[in-house]
Amino acid sequence: MNPQEQWIAFSTIVVKEVRRFTRIWLQTLLPPAITIVLYFVIFGTLIGPRIGEMSGFSYIEFVVPGLIMMSVITNSYSNVVSSFYGTKFQRSVEELLVSPVPSYIILLGYVIGGVCRGLIVGLIVTVLSLFFTDLQVNNIPVTVAIVFLTAVLFALAGFINAVFANSFDDISIIPTFVLTPLTYLGGVFYSINMLPEFWQGLSMANPILYMVNTFRYGLLGITDINVAWAFCMVIGFCVALFAFSIYLLDRGEKLRS
Repeated sequence: MNPQEQWIAFSTIVVKEVRRFTRIWLQTLLPPAITIVLYFVIFGTLIGPRIGEMSGFSYIEFVVPGLIMMSVITNSYSNVVSSFYGTKFQRSVEELLVSPVPSYIILLGYVIGGVCRGLIVGLIVTVLSLFFTDLQVNNIPVTVAIVFLTAVLFALAGFINAVFANSFDDISIIPTFVLTPLTYLGGVFYSINMLPEFWQGLSMANPILYMVNTFRYGLLGITDINVAWAFCMVIGFCVALFAFSIYLLDRGEKLRS
């Protein structure tokens, strides 16, 4: 395929993915917004004042970056895993595999679709947070870069989950038993400096901790980890998952009947 044909294939997949989740926005965009508003109400008006300041900021200011990142992670992942598994379940993925479209174009199309949903939900949550606190940006390049890379990383993870899933139940196992615990234990609601030394060291094995803290640094200028190391780690994971996803597509792993 020449570059123009590849672009047409890529843009077609992306447009299809974006239309899919915007068409059912009552299921894909509204629920995260409502959930986050409840978090803001609980932590902003009920629990937050009782906790007081954390790392020099009010509690609601401290948790807002984590809640935004949590929304981006969840929606980037769920969009790709549900969409690609649906394509696999309906056997329409076989048409993609026998077409002349390169594997990386197929993968990028689904990943960018997931990134779009993650970023849109993240933007909605950010706008809603302005009703509860004054949100300031300390470092725009860091903020934009880490939220984009995180969305890419979890869109790729969702793609891999969809490839190996054998039923619709399988696509909910990883989010329920892996993604949710890692997110809640990733420094969204607390600073790891509050933890005993052993648990601080154990928390360092949680990759989501680095993403949340880097995003918090971009917004508030505070962090519990090394930002440069966090970027290296996230980029490394993205490259590894991208390469593995291409390998799965090229082999047709669990995709061809």
